[in-house]
Formats: sequence, structure tokens, C-alpha cells
Amino acid sequence: MMYVAVLALLLPFFQAVLAASRTSPPSGAIVVRAGTTASGEFKTISSAVASLPSDSSSRSIFIYPGTYTEQVYIDRTGPLTIYGYTTDTTTYTANQVNIQFNANRAASSSNDATGTLRIHKDNFSMYNVNVKNTFGAGSQAGALSEYGNKAGFYACGFYGYQDTLYATQGTQVYLKGYIEGKTDFIYGVQGQAYFGGNTIAVKGAGYVTASGRNNDDAGSYVFNANTIVLAPNAESGTSGGYYFGRPWSDWAKVIFKNTAVQVAPKSALWSLWDGNATSVDHVFFADFATTGVSNIARPSWATQLSSSQAAQYSISSAVGSDWTSWVDQSYFV
Repeated sequence: MMYVAVLALLLPFFQAVLAASRTSPPSGAIVVRAGTTASGEFKTISSAVASLPSDSSSRSIFIYPGTYTEQVYIDRTGPLTIYGYTTDTTTYTANQVNIQFNANRAASSSNDATGTLRIHKDNFSMYNVNVKNTFGAGSQAGALSEYGNKAGFYACGFYGYQDTLYATQGTQVYLKGYIEGKTDFIYGVQGQAYFGGNTIAVKGAGYVTASGRNNDDAGSYVFNANTIVLAPNAESGTSGGYYFGRPWSDWAKVIFKNTAVQVAPKSALWSLWDGNATSVDHVFFADFATTGVSNIARPSWATQLSSSQAAQYSISSAVGSDWTSWVDQSYFV
């Protein structure tokens, strides 16, 4: 018993030792620092991106702490990694880099155009950066717009209200991060996405997902071992008022596995699209081992998976069997 007590006392120390920091640029990285006057450094992320050669070379950007109010668009051909300054790379809670912008659909040409960070390329990764759309309620207003294959987001935070994370095209993973919103705040059309070990924070009585998959293609959203919590300053009625998802198209495909629920959803878990019964003609909405919910009453068109069925939905089913070649496995859940 004394041995166990000593281990419990030493655990925080071991965790602190194991937590890695990233407080200086990796070798060869372009540096972004708010207000810098140093030669070779950039004041904005957009200017750093613009400085990259338009070729197939692998490049990286390191961002020092600060709030960068800008809309960032990235479409260069070669692989790119963005690193945010942090004292603990393993968690979004230590992130000190924030990219924010205020754009909404009413004043933009498309949902994509509202995104604070717009990724239109393959082979992209980002670590320990928060991305925010500060518009608030009233319109689609994205934090991230993701187009492209082999995109990985590690311990990143995405903050918005409606349509926060546009996971709409290509293979992509979101690991050990934070995603916040109210209405359809994880959504897209052709995205093949895996979400593992994230904190999903609900701001109101809305919908976590809105899959727009419009035919029986390879697209799906697979969630595994995520935790759903009440967002700071959440609206009244959030607890007991939100759903795991609704179908933006009637081929929607969303799977939640091993979800720890800390704020109660609607007992049905899943919703029609605006009450339209035909909106679920071909949907596949499913969950497995959902904990923290006392009285689930799934509709007839939703599925509670068995353990063998749940095993069929994994990172491989979501983004392909080659995932080990491009996903940072140190974040994998």
C-alpha cells in the first residue's frame, strides 16, 4: 500500500518529465513572431506561407506565442508542417498560438471562404495551434476548411459556433485536440476523417456533426475515444438538448465509438434533417460503448453496434490502410 501511495505522489513528476516542450524552432523552420523586427522572421503566418517556394520540397513553419488575426490560405505543392510554441506538445491545453478571424457566410462566397485557416493541399500537418472564428451565432462561420489528402492535426484547438470544422475533402485525422461549437460544427461532403482522443465541447442545443456524404463512396467520419463536454459559456438548454448528428445529405455516415459523455445529449442521439423523414433513407448513424448517458432511445434508423461490428470502423476504414505512413502515431488513440 505504501508503494502505491508513493507512486501516486510521484506520478505528476513523471508526467511533467515525459511532457515534451517545443519552445524553439526546429532546424530549417521559417519563424513567425508577432511584432518581430528581426531579419528573416515574419510578423504574420500568411507572409511566412507566401515566402515558401512553390515546389515539392518539404518545409516547416514555427510560430511563437501570440494571437494572429488573419485569414490563412495554404495551397503549396510540397509537404508542410506548422508547429505552435508550447510547453507540452501532448495536449491542446498548453497551446499558446492562436489564429483568429471574423468571417461569415453572408459576407463570403462559400462556406470554405469563411474559414480562418483554409488548407487546399495534400501532405499537411499542424501541431499545437488554436484556430478560431470569432463571428459567433447567426451564420456559417468556419475555423478550419480542410481540402486535401494526408492532413493531420495534433493537439490543435478549433473554436466556432456554426460549422466550425469543415472536414469536406480528402483523408484527415484529428488527434488529442479540442473542437467547439453548436450547430453542425463538424461537417463536410467527401471527407474521410478520423477523430481520436479529442475533447468535443458543445455550446448549445444543436448538432455535433452534419455529414453531407452524397453517395455510397468511401467517405465517413469515425470518432473513437472522444469526450463530450459542456463548452465554457454554453447556452441554457445545452444539457439534454444536443444530438451527435443530423444528415446534411441522406447518405450521411458517422460512427461514434467509446465516447465518454459528460453533458447529456438528447436521448435519441441522432436527428432527422429539419424533421424530414426522407433525410435518413440511406444514412448510417451508429454508436458503440457510449458511456455517461442513462437513457438512450435511438430511432429505428440508427444503429447500436456490437463489439464485432464496431471493430470494422477504425482509422483504417476512415482514411485507408496506409495511415501508418503519414499519421503521427505518438498521438494515435
